[in-house]
This record gives sequence, structure tokens and C-alpha cells, in this order.
Amino acid sequence: MTISIPTSTPQNARPKLIALDGGTGYHKVTFEDPKIAEHIDHVIYIRDLCDDDLIDAAGLIIACRTPAEAIVPHAARIRAFLDRGGLVVAMGDTGQEKWLPDVSREQVETNFWWWLEPGADLGLEIARPDHDLFTALGKADVSWHLHDLFDVPAGAVSLVDYKDGRSVLYEDTTSFKGRLVVTSLDPMYHHGAYFMPATTRFLYGFIPWVRRSLDAGNQM
Repeated sequence: MTISIPTSTPQNARPKLIALDGGTGYHKVTFEDPKIAEHIDHVIYIRDLCDDDLIDAAGLIIACRTPAEAIVPHAARIRAFLDRGGLVVAMGDTGQEKWLPDVSREQVETNFWWWLEPGADLGLEIARPDHDLFTALGKADVSWHLHDLFDVPAGAVSLVDYKDGRSVLYEDTTSFKGRLVVTSLDPMYHHGAYFMPATTRFLYGFIPWVRRSLDAGNQM
């Protein structure tokens, strides 16, 4: 099922951005949030995605915590979309290495209560503070907890580093004709479940950045 998201701008006046959800309540809440919905043109249930949905699309967001087994059947379709110039955003806890090439992911133990310790620091740093993503986001907006760490592929650039040098958010503009953004962050789950304010701040900065990137043609 495809859901059209009403916007103040006609859909044919801007590059089409599609969001894939896993059919959960927190995905529904996230994608119906007006501050997010205004930037997205269609929301499609992951199991309903077909080739026709992507014909005139420019960007594709795969929502965090969507089961990998629901995404794997679309791996070739997603790769073809990247190869013809599309922007793909692969959110956290989706098993990206199972449906994207050259993704090296390690699951790590999650400390949900690190912030209760005096002087605590999660160990994340903004790796490229001059990147346009960080005109709206800072370290506090990407720090809630960790699930996975990535080895950054050759030619890709980490935008948020963990203290051991691995990444929780990176951008690959060299492996495909298009652009791939991979992260282990899972903001949609927390935002849609109404807890962890940092995740809401992240989405309110991140999703508009995805939209600006498409509008500027930066995915090419």
C-alpha cells in the first residue's frame, strides 16, 4: 500500500522522496509527524515495494528497525536504484550487510543508562563538523545509545565516529552513481515511541537535510 503525504509543494515540483516502513506503530507515528511528513512524498510498506514505485523516485529512506528479512527480497531493486543515481538512506538495526554491498557491521553491547554516570560520554564525535548535515545537528543530537559500529568502506566518509575510530553514520558517494547514507542510529523507534528527546531532535534535523540534498541534486 502506498500512502501519499500531502505537502504544500506539488509533488512534481521536487524530487520524489519515498520512505519505507516496517508496518509498526512507531513508524506510523514518525512518518505522520507533520515536521517529518512535509519532506516525504510517499510512505510505502516495505513488503509492498515494487519496481514501479521507484521509476520516478530520487530518494529512498529505509526506516530503522525494519526486519532485514523484509528488506532482503528488495536488495537487487535497491542496488539498481543506487546504480542509476538514487539516494538511499539505510537507518539503524536493519542488518544492512544483508542487503547492501560492502557493509561491515559489528553489533556491540548497548549501555542504555550511560548518561546516568557523572561526566558520562557515549564516545561519539562529529567527524566532519563542516558537513552540511551539522548546520542543524550537534553531538548531543546523535548521542543516545549504540547498537552497531561500521568499518567505513574505501572512498566513503564517516560523519559520526565512535572513539575506537569506527563509524555510526557514514556517507558513500563513490561506490555507486548515486549516494548511500548508512547509520546504526535508530531514531524512528524512539521518536515514535515518545521517548528519548535526542532522537526527535535528530529526525527534525536529519530528514530536512535529506530533502535539501535531493532538492540541491547532491545525490548525483
